[in-house]
Amino acid sequence: MKRLSLLLLVATLAMAGCATTQKAGEKQQSAAPIVDAASGPSGRSGNVAATTAPVATASGGGYLAGDGPGADTPANLDAIPDAVPKAEPLHRYANRPYSALGKTYTPLTATGKYKERGSASWYGKKFHGQRTSIGEVYDMYGMTAAHPTLPIPSYARVTNVATGKSVIVRVNDRGPFLHDRIMDLSYVAAYKLGYINKGSTDVEVESIAVAANAPIAAPVEPPALKVEPLVPAPAIPVETAGTPTGKVFLQLGAFRSPQGAESFLVRMRAELGEGNKPLRLYEKAGLTRVHLGPYANANEARSAASRLSSTLGFKPFVSLH
Repeated sequence: MKRLSLLLLVATLAMAGCATTQKAGEKQQSAAPIVDAASGPSGRSGNVAATTAPVATASGGGYLAGDGPGADTPANLDAIPDAVPKAEPLHRYANRPYSALGKTYTPLTATGKYKERGSASWYGKKFHGQRTSIGEVYDMYGMTAAHPTLPIPSYARVTNVATGKSVIVRVNDRGPFLHDRIMDLSYVAAYKLGYINKGSTDVEVESIAVAANAPIAAPVEPPALKVEPLVPAPAIPVETAGTPTGKVFLQLGAFRSPQGAESFLVRMRAELGEGNKPLRLYEKAGLTRVHLGPYANANEARSAASRLSSTLGFKPFVSLH
């Protein structure tokens, strides 16, 4: 009888231990979803391997090491008004087809003809002060967003599907590229939609058609907001094709817009982390290309391409300078 009671006691304690472990696991999973498993501003696709562990914040969010909220975040972010749609000329080069991570994107050239639901994330201090795809300086406290195919610049209404809350943002950058997200919002836009601590959320993105010089909403005079002035990042040097050098690289993207290539390089630098070869810009045949390297020889480059394929979702190809 004593033996049976002891066995029952051990079984009960084991079940309690399992239940405690499961609850703790569930709490950790719900409290620390990640903005991006392998990088820059962003959610995670199920078939992409993480290359950098996310950082958990005290409030439960997660983001790539080095990214996240600014150290001196303004106290009155709610006072920052939505972007006010207005007619703007499209960027000359940033709306042409381009290739990134083995995929070709064809941007739209008309507003008001796009509506889609999907996952959106945000990008913060790691990109604050860097150039966007149209050469503007990214401000994490501005109501902006990045999208792979919406015209830039243009405007979009973004709605948090879970809460119904909406904001209007100005699309002035390209991305996301690496994961299955449809948009990356600025830090403050994500804050206003209420998903900073979740990292990403399901949204509905709708392009806004604007009649010439006719905003759809009157500008709102916000309370005074103190934001430290941005210091633009120095331009990234571009190597121009000339006499063959025999150097071996891997190509990740090709853009007609130098600013688009620069913006993509910054994103890839965040996505790939510090453990890889340097990224650089290489101009040839009217395209600015994003190259990773150099490698000692083609065989080393091909081996690196195979290793990177699980992270990038495609196998980069070898390019000779």
